[in-house]
Amino acid sequence: METAPAPLRQAFSWWAFYCDGMDADALLAAAARIGYSGVEMPPESLWPAIHEHGLQIATIGGHSSLTNGLNRRENHDRIEVEIRANLEKAVANQIPALIVFSGNRAGIADADGFDATVEGLRRVIPLAEAAGVTLLLELLNSRVDHPNYEADHTEWGVRVSEAVASPRFRLLYDIYHMQVMEGDVIATIRRHATHIGHYHTAGVPGRHDLDDTQELNYPAIVRAILATGYAGYLGHEFIPKADRLAALTAAFHTCNIAPTPSPTP
Repeated sequence: METAPAPLRQAFSWWAFYCDGMDADALLAAAARIGYSGVEMPPESLWPAIHEHGLQIATIGGHSSLTNGLNRRENHDRIEVEIRANLEKAVANQIPALIVFSGNRAGIADADGFDATVEGLRRVIPLAEAAGVTLLLELLNSRVDHPNYEADHTEWGVRVSEAVASPRFRLLYDIYHMQVMEGDVIATIRRHATHIGHYHTAGVPGRHDLDDTQELNYPAIVRAILATGYAGYLGHEFIPKADRLAALTAAFHTCNIAPTPSPTP
């Protein structure tokens, strides 16, 4: 006999697919019909509607802000307060993960920023462990979209993960951002899968649809992710070039890859 694992659960980032004038409820209904399981970083006012449509809130932000984050010790008191509050919301609303950020270098040496980031995370990790919620450090490119952001290479994030050493801390491996910074996506996923707790997608170059005008082979990437045993979310976080629902549908089907069945006795 063979066992056939399910494809990856897919989610979409609210900011990327919703625009003013759209019917939010209609977007949620369409996403559920397409086959999506989750929504990332939606406004809190929509959380009840998301649940009504049978969707999960896959991620919310852990703290503010992306540029002024964990790599500065003077931010740690504020970040702890914000993470405490968001962990309470996560537990109450069955949200599995909070996204956290290194912040920009802004003159800080990488070694000092690394040490401060680890210290800040060690301070809040016991709270995440008690809540059963995972903190995801997002890896972003500093070449195009986020100049001076410190967590801009996978190896840096892996070193943080090794230092924090908690099952409630993982990396958010954004495929678009890491292709821009370092490439070698599939080999990196295979090498560091145990440190990755979430994935984001977008086409390269341009951060648009996962179509044949961009350079990444998303079906191959999804197969590589599945081969690691990953069972979390794949979140689409790209800016559609045209119709948002068409882009949402196409992305789902591009990444709705069946895993290779495993033989069983």
